[in-house]
Formats: sequence, structure tokens, C-alpha cells
Amino acid sequence: MKKIVVLFCLVLSFAFSEAQETYTYNGELLELKTEVNGKLDLLWNIIDGKYRYFVRPENSTLIELKNTKLDGKFQEEYKTLLNELTNDSMSTKRLNLTLFSLKEFIDTYNSNSDSNYQTTAVRNKLQFRLGVFGGITNSPFITNPDNLTTPQFGGELEVLDVNQISRHAVFLQLKHVLEQDELQYSTTELGLGYRFRVINKASFSLYGNVKFATVNFSSATVVTNIDDVITTSQMSQTAFDVPFIFGVGADIRLTENSYITLAYNELFAILLDNQGNFSKDFTIGYKFNL
Repeated sequence: MKKIVVLFCLVLSFAFSEAQETYTYNGELLELKTEVNGKLDLLWNIIDGKYRYFVRPENSTLIELKNTKLDGKFQEEYKTLLNELTNDSMSTKRLNLTLFSLKEFIDTYNSNSDSNYQTTAVRNKLQFRLGVFGGITNSPFITNPDNLTTPQFGGELEVLDVNQISRHAVFLQLKHVLEQDELQYSTTELGLGYRFRVINKASFSLYGNVKFATVNFSSATVVTNIDDVITTSQMSQTAFDVPFIFGVGADIRLTENSYITLAYNELFAILLDNQGNFSKDFTIGYKFNL
């Protein structure tokens, strides 16, 4: 548990915080972020666990966008207000009281009203990165009394939001751990995970991984000794787990579209027991933008 707390504290200590300013609205002192700045501004924040949105026309004060519920029906006051502020120049029929929907609407209005305005609302675009890697592992979640290491290799598909230069990503990983004479165990693992970039620069990123779903196709040689009779048998197993395995990694940029990757994997897991050996799972790889 201490490891988990330390990891999350590290993530939080580097978390990106957007610039915000203090405003007084109807006697409330509010910290708000400016999302759109133009003829019509959009400001917002999460206050007491609720999203609150405000607009500010030119040479005017803040006005809150509301959507109150009366007799089980939403009143959609924000649509009426925006129709008035934009002189009914744009349809609000499909406008939702969400950050991106409001940002896109107000951004479009500002673009139509001012030829010099620079648009800021861009729909999310997913970026895919494909990579290969190789390294060694002592497979810390299996019985390995001599703490032996074996080779491993694999590939990975990573998906992230390129427009937002996202710190968040998901990945699908396929890896194979080879067996050796002293440790006759091998596995092919298909894993799905989440990645958070603590440091997220163009040339370098440092991140934490959590692998939350895995399917393993394993093979092991089992030796038994019953009444001084030693027997050897081959055992194969397919197992689905939700292990929450944590690790760390880094991407070092080589070219505009390629990276060297370094990873220290299987540091600990929430739902798998370590079998007595601290992780020696290291990989180095190469990945590129598709």
C-alpha cells in the first residue's frame, strides 16, 4: 500500500494545473479558467464538485450559463441566453452544457464575428504509436526460487490524443517470455493498460503504467517428488486476470515521429502476489507514430 501511495503522490506532484483567476460573482469569490477569449469569452471551473460555466461579452460582466431542472424537465436557460448574446446568429438546438460543446459554439461565433480571431476549438484526434521491445525479466509473480532472469520481447500499440498533447494514453501490449533450462516457464501475454505522463515534453516523457487486464497463455515444467519417485510433467494454462500491475517508463525522441523507449515493469501489483523476488523486469524498445 505504501508503494501505491508514493506512486500517486508522485503523479499528483507533477500534475499540470491550468492558469486561473479570481472573480467575484453575486457575492461569491470564484477561481475560474478562461477557455475562450474573444468577442464572447468562456470561463469555467469545477466548484464544489459541479461544473459551472460563465460567459463574458465585450465590455460586460460575467453571466452564468444555467440548466435548472423544474418538475423533472431541464429549462435550458443557457440556450436562451446564448441566443440573445449571439443575436440568434447560430442554432443552439444541439448545444450541450459541456465544456467542449460550449467552447466549439462560442469559438465559432467569435470566428464569424471577427476575421482576426484565431480559433482554439479543435476536435480530438487520436494518434497511434506502434512499438517493439526486448529485455529481461525474473517474472516476479511466479515461483522462481533462484531469482533467475529470462529473455522477453513483444510489441505495443499506444493510443493518445495528439491535439491536446495528452498526458493520458491507453495501450495494448503483446509480450512473450522465453524459457531456459534452469527455469522452464514461458508465457505469452496480451495486456490492456493505462499510461499517465508525469513529464510530457516534446523530446522526453516520463510516465507510470498500470496494466489492468491480462490474458496469459503459459507453459511450465512441473517436477514432483512422491516417495522418492521424481516425475516431470508439462502443464499449460490460459488465465484471465485483472491484476493492476504497475511500472514506469520513458520515451526519448529520436526523430519527429520515432522514439527510444525504456521501461521498468512489474514493480508491484494490487491483485497479484509477489513470490519473493523484487522485480528485475527491464526492456528497451523503439516506437513510431503511425
